[in-house]
Amino acid sequence: MEISRDMLCEMYRRMVRIREFELTTIELFKRGELKGAATTYNGQEASAVGVCMVLRRDDLVAGTHRSHGHNIAKGADTKKMMAEILGKESGCCKGRGGSMHIAAFETGSLGALAVVGAGLPIAVGAALAFKMRGEDRVAVPFTGDGATNTGNFHEALNMASIWDLPVVFVVENNHYAVSTHIKDAVKVEDLSIRAKSYGIPGVRVDGFDVLAVYQAAVEAVARARRGEGPTLLVTESYRFEGHYAGEPEVYRSRAEVEEYRKKDPIPRFSQYLIETGKASPGEISAIDAEIKQEIADAVQFAEESSVPDPATALDYIYA
Repeated sequence: MEISRDMLCEMYRRMVRIREFELTTIELFKRGELKGAATTYNGQEASAVGVCMVLRRDDLVAGTHRSHGHNIAKGADTKKMMAEILGKESGCCKGRGGSMHIAAFETGSLGALAVVGAGLPIAVGAALAFKMRGEDRVAVPFTGDGATNTGNFHEALNMASIWDLPVVFVVENNHYAVSTHIKDAVKVEDLSIRAKSYGIPGVRVDGFDVLAVYQAAVEAVARARRGEGPTLLVTESYRFEGHYAGEPEVYRSRAEVEEYRKKDPIPRFSQYLIETGKASPGEISAIDAEIKQEIADAVQFAEESSVPDPATALDYIYA
């Protein structure tokens, strides 16, 4: 599959944007500026970017409690996102959603949801609307391995399959549901075989390889647009940080984390771009510097923004 140089560089740019945003989020949490938990996406950037690069702006995604990366990969404004996680009026949800319920409707994000697997039935509902209207749009719910053991997962896949809905279910297998290793919760090693129960394709890819994810997503999204129904896409990945920033992480060893860090999708992809002549080391450095400045500007924008007026606390409750 031939991918243009511009698209390849944009893949890299989006992955770096997610990483820099998340590293900054952790720093803001440590400084006490970010209230509540900071659940970051470091290490999983290739999954969100590989899938979202295939989607159109009018396609919809639904996320998890770890969805900064999904929103950014779909094109959300980092200034509005940073303002949102700091609870500011200029945020994409006017400071009401925060980190775990962030949404960016203008770029097709139905929102992050703290309840495990909650985005799955919402995406199925959106896909049903697309089919009833005769639209060739696609809904993509992202979820983790822990959600595959919930009723939401099985009911969503069942309904989407019997109605041939345009959904691509993306399971980011980071091997831990909070602190429970997948081997302690699931008998099968390959989660994609669960698709067989619903008569739909199941695909398992290297979640550290953005091109592998992209190629699998191209096929799954095209299938959905043709009206042939859903696909279960499992990306084998890993979160480099704990379940939340500052977590003790007593359930996994530092050696395990460091072993997975060797698979980091960002330096892996930059090396590929340089070795294939798609980008020079200078161009890679320029993108890195550009994104670092973008996120610094986003922090400044957020810090200078006003907090919501308490008198408006009940606004926006009803559509």
